[in-house]
Amino acid sequence: MQTIFGYLEQHKREMKETLIRLVEAESPSRNKLLSDRCGQVLADLFEELVGGQIEKIEKESVGNQYRFSIGSGQEQILIIGHYDTVWDQAAIPLHEEDGILYGPGVFDMKGGLTVTLWALKALKSTGVDLNKKIVFLVTSDEEIGSLHSRALIEEEARKSELVLVPESSISNSGAVKTFRKGIGIFKIEVTGTAVHAGINPWEGVSAIDELVLQLQEIKKLDNREAGISINIGTISGGTRTNVVADHAEAMIDVRFTTKAQGQMLDAAIRSCLSFIPRAVIDITGNINRYPMEETKEVLTLFSELKEIAAGHGYVLQNGGSGGASDGNFTATLGIPTIDGLGPMGDGAHAVNEHVLLKNLPYRAALIAELLERKLT
Repeated sequence: MQTIFGYLEQHKREMKETLIRLVEAESPSRNKLLSDRCGQVLADLFEELVGGQIEKIEKESVGNQYRFSIGSGQEQILIIGHYDTVWDQAAIPLHEEDGILYGPGVFDMKGGLTVTLWALKALKSTGVDLNKKIVFLVTSDEEIGSLHSRALIEEEARKSELVLVPESSISNSGAVKTFRKGIGIFKIEVTGTAVHAGINPWEGVSAIDELVLQLQEIKKLDNREAGISINIGTISGGTRTNVVADHAEAMIDVRFTTKAQGQMLDAAIRSCLSFIPRAVIDITGNINRYPMEETKEVLTLFSELKEIAAGHGYVLQNGGSGGASDGNFTATLGIPTIDGLGPMGDGAHAVNEHVLLKNLPYRAALIAELLERKLT
């Protein structure tokens, strides 16, 4: 019987064609028309390559989402991905150079969608017994916070024994991700009292002065050794130089490595009290995603992947990311989740975004052979 890796190596040209079709179907997160076209391309590819069940989940303001499935049984394995990208239409060109494919979303994460489609095709084509259900859930709003897909992701995760995330691998090394930081986004608004800055400045309340004091206090939570970072992303306020500002606001990004840290940061930021009498503070926002922590179960999954890779002459490494993914949602539910299973490349969200085409069969084999182990 033909091996999974051998089958995929024989079809590397078709894998490249699949990836090109997906990248050509541009899919900016906030462009529903283009996103829906890309979603349909993805559904067509699944039907052509894999077969199985296709469920389209209609969405009003973002692209439609898809639940693909093959196999049967009481047990379920979940694969999650997204087809939306950060790129506006025609922002960067699709082109190939020296075996490297450049283009919008090719690394994050249409390369991962491609290797997943071909991993599933390889399982069916090489006769693997699909005695469990494999669900491939593809969403359309990951790059803008997953507000329209989080509930669906969590619903499917609760049915699953493990979750695979074919997001972009760690740049250049191809390492998979066994942990990811959590992320919180907060907005702090300050209301003061405007007065003339020359005639009666001490009768006013400067919202900017208060905001500066608040941000200095919040920055004290930054702790590099503990993996906690506080980024003041934007600041605005005031109207003119000769007017005491009656409004100021800032957006704050927080990153952390454990759920306990996230809870601490949320409580600390929300409990801020004003330094200047009569200044009014309003804090909104929340913890968007808790971390994907590196558990014993996750490291066991990695050890299996490492063994599979070694069988094909590759040394697979693991690591983490300060960025979050939808895998954070599933990991927070306690479902073993391993991320970064997409092909080797670099340049996520950058003009040099690319993947190594020769790496596609190997990365598809990693997913397929791990699934094969879990199906027996």
